[in-house]
Amino acid sequence: MSLAFVFPGQGSQSVGMLADLGERKVVQDTFAAASGVLGYDLWEVVQHGPRERLDVTECTQPAMLTAGVALWRLWQEAGGAQPAVLAGHSLGEYSALVCAGALDFEAGVGLVQQRGRYMQEAVPAGTGAMAAVLGLDDEGVEAACDESSKDTARVEPVNYNAPGQVVIAGHAAAVESAIEAVRARGARRAILLPVSVPSHSSLMLPAAKQLADRLAEVDFQEPGIPVYTVGLRRHGGPDDIRSALVEQVHSPVRWADTIRCMASEAGVQTVVECGPGKVLSGLLRRIDRRIAGHAIFDADSLAAVAAELGESS
Repeated sequence: MSLAFVFPGQGSQSVGMLADLGERKVVQDTFAAASGVLGYDLWEVVQHGPRERLDVTECTQPAMLTAGVALWRLWQEAGGAQPAVLAGHSLGEYSALVCAGALDFEAGVGLVQQRGRYMQEAVPAGTGAMAAVLGLDDEGVEAACDESSKDTARVEPVNYNAPGQVVIAGHAAAVESAIEAVRARGARRAILLPVSVPSHSSLMLPAAKQLADRLAEVDFQEPGIPVYTVGLRRHGGPDDIRSALVEQVHSPVRWADTIRCMASEAGVQTVVECGPGKVLSGLLRRIDRRIAGHAIFDADSLAAVAAELGESS
């Protein structure tokens, strides 16, 4: 069994996540360390909200990173089976790098807070939009985006999540036009997402430039566990990591291909989603049913998956 751990990104957060793990010292220590970096009580926000605050990008990103790392540390503490490779969906790539020993946790918390701020500031509120398209192939979505884009308003596929599930993003008017275009091409559903930041689109180029400057100040190490990027390669040394993280901000997340890549190159047969929610586990069933999927997000799931996969040798 070749095992991969994957970490979810923005959108999987919810008020009250990890509530039944709040008494675990590892969780308390992890959130306390993050709060020290952020200057506010992150656990309080995660547990009690309000939702509007947790959903602010520069708060969401540290919250998801901290939750993923806390669950990983609990898995390690329990002697859980060790993965051969790691990956993360969008923001989750930072969680993977922390857990692989390539990025210091506290440095990562400050970094993703800034990343969220850069992304929020890159596009004025109300200017950008994202939408999920279900039941249409990649080529159909790409063609609909092309015909809906103009010089002054662009829309692009930004998350290739699974066969028949693609997220598009760009200027709000172009996204609205693309929704009509994909429906005309036979999409089963096309729905606006409750976000204003058009992540992973070319509108994020200003954020990418700011992030590049910030990343130059951050120390990275070669990952102790191989980490796949959403650009379909393994992270190398510090300069390669910085380059991939800059590219990621304004380039599509090729999640389905990332899973396939791990299966073909690393022989991955089992994937554990480590973080709030079960979004990536759900996508896995659509990508390749031959790969066994699990999710750890609370005390019961942590115990159940640890028991099923056994302890590390």
